Amino acid sequence: MTQGLPQVVFRAMSEADHAALQSAVDILERTSFVERLAAATGRRIGFAGRMLPPDAQAFAAAAARRSLETALHVAVSSLAVTPRRDGGRLHQRLAAVSGAVGGAIGLASLPVELPVSTTIMLRSIADIARREGENLADPEALIACLQVFALGGHAEEGNLLEGGYLALRGLLAKSVTDAARFMGGRAAADATAPALARFLALVSTRFGVVVSQKAAAQAVPLIGALSGAAINLAFIRHFQRLAQGHFTVRRLERVYGREIVYGEYARMAGRTTAAEG
Repeated sequence: MTQGLPQVVFRAMSEADHAALQSAVDILERTSFVERLAAATGRRIGFAGRMLPPDAQAFAAAAARRSLETALHVAVSSLAVTPRRDGGRLHQRLAAVSGAVGGAIGLASLPVELPVSTTIMLRSIADIARREGENLADPEALIACLQVFALGGHAEEGNLLEGGYLALRGLLAKSVTDAARFMGGRAAADATAPALARFLALVSTRFGVVVSQKAAAQAVPLIGALSGAAINLAFIRHFQRLAQGHFTVRRLERVYGREIVYGEYARMAGRTTAAEG
């Protein structure tokens, strides 16, 4: 009797998971921080990054990179042992307080305020990751949390992420793998190590766009502490939403396989190609 070739069985996506993926597509392809800022402050900011002079944009970009380095150390040292909980509202309140300080002081507060806000956001992202079944003892899951900070930066207002979420996953794939492999088994992370430095450089470039928009909004005269809190609340909610979309996709990948999820995602997003990563 001849042994037949192995049969590949494709599991049909459930109605609930199909709806969850559609929600993730809507979040990851259409979420705009500029629009969220406008709603938070009651004014149209425009492309906020262009409102900062070049020196101030460089200042914001440097603050973004240092904040991610701080977040990296937090990720390695404490996220995996933090008790499971839903701290979304607590994290939002903490971010609002941090933003109130930044709004009162202005752009000069960014190197102090941004690492605090970024760390608060990272802990909130980790809570979302756990709810979607991630094991934060796995370095790859920790890196996936930090990867969320790359998802929110669009080059221009109203311009969707070039190529979409799947393209960005593909762009980051090798650096994510290398960074996770480097972190495996380490109790501390050296942000200057080549694998981590490459990953942080890619993430910070996109995170810096949103940081510049946030800083520009806070630099508007008379914004004050109250609006500064509202801006930071919009900041954390933006990344919480992106995290929900990101970790929904990753959960579905574990259930149905990457090929099926990416193919359906690309169809929903109206794209013809799906990157790997």
